[in-house]
Amino acid sequence: MKKVRSSIALFLGCLLCAGATTKQPTQLFADLPDRLPISISVPQNEPDSSRFTYSTLVSGLDEPMQMAILPNYDLVVAERKGAVRYFDNATKELSTIAQLNVFSGIEDGLLGVAADPDFKTNHWVYLYYGVGGEKSVSQLTRFELKGRKLVQESARVLLEVPTQRKYCCHSAGYITFANGLLYLSIGDNTNAEEIEGHTPIDERPGRELSDDQASTANSNDLRGKILRIKPEPDGTYSIPDGNLFPKDGSQGRPEIYVMGVRNPFRISVDPKTDFLYWGDVGPDTEVPGSEGKMSYDEINQARKPGFFGYPYFLADNQVFPDYDFATKKEGPGKDPLRPVNDSPHNTGIRELPPAQPAFIWYGKGPSKKYPLVGKGGASAMAGPVYHSDRYPNAPYKLPGYYDGKLFIFEWIRKWIMAVTIDKDGNYSGMEPFLPQLKVVAPIDMQIAPDGAIYLLAYGTNWFARNTDSGIIRVEYAEGNRNPVAILNAGNTTGGAPFTATLSAKGSKDYDAGDKLTYEWKIGARKFTGETLKHTFTKPGVYNVVLTVTDQHGGRGTATTEFKIGNTPPVVQIKTGANRSFYWDNAAFDYEINATDREDGKIAPSKIHASFNYIAFGKDLAGALSGGEENIRYAATAKLYASLDCSACHTMNAKSIGPPLREVAKRYDGKPGAADMLARKIISGGSGQWGSYPMPPHPDLPEKSARELAGYILSLGKPASQLPLKSTLKLTEHIGQGSEGAYVLQAMYTDKGANGIAPIKSESRIVMRNPLVQMEDYQEGNVGVVIATQQTGFVSYIANITDGKYTRFNGIDLTHIQNIRLRIQEHGAGGTVELRLDSRDGPLAGKVQIPGGKLADLKEGWKEISLPVERGAGMHDIYLVFKNEQAAGPLFHIDWMYFSENSKP
Repeated sequence: MKKVRSSIALFLGCLLCAGATTKQPTQLFADLPDRLPISISVPQNEPDSSRFTYSTLVSGLDEPMQMAILPNYDLVVAERKGAVRYFDNATKELSTIAQLNVFSGIEDGLLGVAADPDFKTNHWVYLYYGVGGEKSVSQLTRFELKGRKLVQESARVLLEVPTQRKYCCHSAGYITFANGLLYLSIGDNTNAEEIEGHTPIDERPGRELSDDQASTANSNDLRGKILRIKPEPDGTYSIPDGNLFPKDGSQGRPEIYVMGVRNPFRISVDPKTDFLYWGDVGPDTEVPGSEGKMSYDEINQARKPGFFGYPYFLADNQVFPDYDFATKKEGPGKDPLRPVNDSPHNTGIRELPPAQPAFIWYGKGPSKKYPLVGKGGASAMAGPVYHSDRYPNAPYKLPGYYDGKLFIFEWIRKWIMAVTIDKDGNYSGMEPFLPQLKVVAPIDMQIAPDGAIYLLAYGTNWFARNTDSGIIRVEYAEGNRNPVAILNAGNTTGGAPFTATLSAKGSKDYDAGDKLTYEWKIGARKFTGETLKHTFTKPGVYNVVLTVTDQHGGRGTATTEFKIGNTPPVVQIKTGANRSFYWDNAAFDYEINATDREDGKIAPSKIHASFNYIAFGKDLAGALSGGEENIRYAATAKLYASLDCSACHTMNAKSIGPPLREVAKRYDGKPGAADMLARKIISGGSGQWGSYPMPPHPDLPEKSARELAGYILSLGKPASQLPLKSTLKLTEHIGQGSEGAYVLQAMYTDKGANGIAPIKSESRIVMRNPLVQMEDYQEGNVGVVIATQQTGFVSYIANITDGKYTRFNGIDLTHIQNIRLRIQEHGAGGTVELRLDSRDGPLAGKVQIPGGKLADLKEGWKEISLPVERGAGMHDIYLVFKNEQAAGPLFHIDWMYFSENSKP
C-alpha cells in the first residue's frame, strides 16, 4: 500500500515538523547541516566556494516578484500586491515609490519590472501587472523614473493581454531584454482544478476556461506564451524578424516567439547566442510517465521560435492521452511531429509546429537522468547565461570556469545549479552553485555590470510578507575577499524601552589573518564592537545596519528592522498527549492561554481557537502557510479569492453586492441555506439584495459551490467556538486515508500600542498519521526506489550500506514505545539504530534485521519492531544503519509506524 503525494503534500512533510523556529529578517538562507547528505564529486578547477561572499541588502519584502538593477546599482523591486519599491545603494534605504492599482487575486498582480537598456538616457522602466477593476486584462506599461519618483503621467501602455479571473492559476509575467528586444513570459491562465488527473483539455461546451487548447495551444491567444517585441520611443512596439508567426497575423499573434508552455515563470536570453531559456512549472497529473507520474517541471531552451508541447506533451515529448471529460475515457494522444489543435475552443491554426522536447526535466521523485535536482515539490526557474568577456573590468566577475554556463534555480527546493552546455548548445552536465547559501525561495537571479550576482528571495510563506524575503548580493574575489556580515538580533519587536542584544559573532572572513572591525548604524547614531546592547527608549521603526570591515578595506553589510512600542503576545498550548501523531480513538487533552504586556488581562473570548481534521495535505499546506483563523475553510477561502466574487463582495463593507458577513447573518440557522446559496453561486440571480444582478458561474463544479456556501455561512459564526481547556477523542480521521492531519490552532491579536500596529501571535499542534514513508526523510544518504509496476507500485529506500542514515525532524517520542518497520530482507542484513538529535547522539533503541535474497522484489515485505527505550519529548530522530562486515547493501525499508503499544 503506497499513497500518492502531490508536490504540496511533499512540501507538507517538512511543514508538519514541530519545533521550527521563525527566522529573523536577515536570515534569508535555510539552515544547513554540517555536511551535505550526498557525496558530490568536485569538478577539476572548480573555484573555491569561500571566494564568494554575500551581503543582505534588503529584508522583509511583501511578495517580491522581480528586480531591476539600475546603472548606479540602485534597485527597483516589484511586489505582487502592487507596491514598487526602491533601494538606494548609497544610503541603503528602502522606500515605496508607487502603489499601483492591481488585481492581485489568484496568482496575478504586479509581476514584472525591467529597466530599458538605454535607461541612463531615457529613464524608462517597464512593468507588467493585472489591472485593477472590472476589466480582466494585464498590461505591459512603460513609465519614466525620475530619481525616486515613478511618474504616473508618463505611463504608456504597450500591450494589453485579455485574461480570465474566475479560476487560478499561472500568470508568469517576467520581463527581460536582449539585444534591444523585450521578452515577456505569460502563463496559461487556465483552470487547473477538476482536471481528473489529466491535463486541462476540457472540450465540453462552456468549459473553455478549463481548456489549455484555448490558451497556450491557441496561436491567436497570448497566454501560455513567451512574447518578443521591439519597444519604440513613442510607447508602441514593432514586431522583429524571426518570431513564430508572420507579421501580418495570418497564422497567429505575431508577438509570439514561443507557445505551448504552462507557466514560464522565469526566463533569460543568452546574449551571445540569443538562445531563450525558461523554467516551466509542471502540472500535477495521474498519467504514468517514464519516471513516475507525468508531473514534470522543465528547463527549456529555444534556439529558434517554436511550439513546446503543452498541454499535449511534456519532458522529452512524452505524450498525454486525449482524455474525453464527457465520457471519462482516454484516447490516443497527439503526434509530437504533427500536433493538431482540434478543440472547439481553439481560435487559431489547427496544425501546430512540431513539438520541441525539454532541455532538462524532472518530476516529484528522484530523477535518474538528473540526480542532483533532488525530490519533492518543484518550481523550476531559469537564470542567466554567464560570459566572462562581457565583464572585462568588472571587480567581482565570476571566474572563467563558469564561462558559457547557464544558471538554473529552484523556488521550492532552494538550490542553484550551474549547467554546462557544449559547443553545439546541448546539455553536458550540471553541478551545485553556492550550495552553502540555500536561499529561501529564490525567485529572481541577475548578474550586475560589476559581476556581482543579485538574488531575490521570496521567503517561506506563500501570499505573505516574509521576514526571510529580501535581496542578497554575492561577490567573487580573486584577491582580498569581503567579510561576510552575519547579524543576529533575537527579538526585533517589543515594547519601549526595549533592549536589543545585537551580535556579529557569526561574521567571518575567509582570508586567514584578516582582522575585522564592526560598525553598527541605528538611525543617525553609530557604534562599534562585535556585540552591542542598545536600548530603544522611544516607540518607532528603526533600521539597523551592520558593516563588517577588514584591514584591506573589504566590507560586508547586513540589515534588519526593529518595531518598538508593542510587545508580541505569547500564546501557549499545553498537552500531555503526543504532539506529532494521532491514533484511533486516542484521547487528546489541551489547555490554551495567552498573555500580552500592553493589553493586560485577556478575555478568553478574544483568543481564537480551532480544532479541525483536514483530510488532504494540500488543503493543510495552504492553511498553515496562510495563517487562517479557521483552518477548516482555509482552502475554500483561497478558492473564493481566486474567483471574481471579490469584485462585488467584501468581508464587512457594502460594495456592489452585500458584505459576506451580512449574507451569513441573514441565512444563519435557516434550513437548506447552504444548498440554496450553492445553486445561486452557479446560476446567478438578482432581487435579494438590490437590482444589480449576481453573475452566474456555470463552470464552477457543484462540489466547489457547496464548499463556498459553507465558507460564507461560517463567517456569521463566532471565530472561536472551542473551549480553551478540554479533552477530545480522535475519531474523525477513521476511514479517511492517511494524508490528513488534526490541527489545534490558537491565535491572539493584540490591540496595538504606541503607534505600532497590532501583532498576531499563534501556536499550533499538528498531529499526522503515525505511518511515515521512509523516502520522506529531511536528510539522508540512502537511495530511493520510485514506485513502478516492477516494485508493485511501492516506493522505498534502498542502497542502504554500513554507516548510512536518514533524519526526520521534530518527532515527539512521548508515549512512543516502539516503531514498526516494513522491511525486505534483501542483502547482508544489519542493525537499525535509533539515535536522538544527531547521527552519533544518544541511542534510543535498535533492532537486528537478518540477511536474505529475494527473487521478486514485489514480495517478501515483513514487519519488525524497533523498541523505543528512551527519549520522550521532541527530537530530530536519526535511523543509522550498521554492519561493518558487509561490503554491499543491507536491506530495504518501506515505511515506519510509530506505536503507543509495546507490542508490534
